[in-house]
Amino acid sequence: MDQTIIDLYDEYTHAPLPRRVFLERLAALLGSAAAVPAVLAAIEPNYARAAVVEPGDPRISVENVSFQGATGDVRGYLARPKTTERAPAVIVIHENRGLNPHIEDVVRRFAADGFVALAPDLLSPLGGTPADADRARDMFGQLDAGKTVNNLIAAQSFLMSYRYSSGKVGAVGFCWGGGMVNQFAIKAPDLKAAVAYYGPTPDPAQVGSIKAPMLLHYGGLDQRVNAGIPSYEEALKKAGVPHQIYVYEGANHAFNNDTSADRYNEQAAKLAWGRTVEFLRQYLV
Repeated sequence: MDQTIIDLYDEYTHAPLPRRVFLERLAALLGSAAAVPAVLAAIEPNYARAAVVEPGDPRISVENVSFQGATGDVRGYLARPKTTERAPAVIVIHENRGLNPHIEDVVRRFAADGFVALAPDLLSPLGGTPADADRARDMFGQLDAGKTVNNLIAAQSFLMSYRYSSGKVGAVGFCWGGGMVNQFAIKAPDLKAAVAYYGPTPDPAQVGSIKAPMLLHYGGLDQRVNAGIPSYEEALKKAGVPHQIYVYEGANHAFNNDTSADRYNEQAAKLAWGRTVEFLRQYLV
């Protein structure tokens, strides 16, 4: 797909553009409104593709949970290995579409790889993630950033005391969630490891508060997010924070999301996932 179309979709999902404006601009790029449905089918998430690890996979157990956060009850989706008495734990932080079937599948993938994994629904203060993805996106602007980080700290406390957890907790986030991983690491000195996929970079002046080793994945074509990499890397080095940074050439923003056919990059996603699991095992096991 033409990179201009992918960049327009990125603007739509992050600026954000109203859907009407996005569709008008997309039709203008394509030269015809008739071509729009085929492009949308290729670029928008299709959650029918979500289940890499099925909920009934015999290796894992899944459940819906809730815990007390800074804003009241926070709902979440949890999966754990069936055969392990206690396992290291990972908080999975969703994109700016909320806790959807793709993120639930990512939680199950971590469980299949030997982790207790919890994805809190960080839209819980607003009633939870709606089925309408555009409505979910618009709700993120209503969240209080400080309280959202405190809800993640509450998720960490929940996992530290969860009966099947070893007590060691890391975090992995994607897109908006990648940015929240950075903010979480700044505020949580006992976080053991943090992985951010193409997340907005934090204020370099706050990086000195990070204690967790950081693993940072970026798509080489993601100019919007990648502009912040140099200053973030410099601040991490200055603060002495152990970190690894990988930029996957030819990959777009959201390259890990396999429900969006034309942004998903299988080679980059598999390489980044392997590095993520290895990193988490290094610091959590």
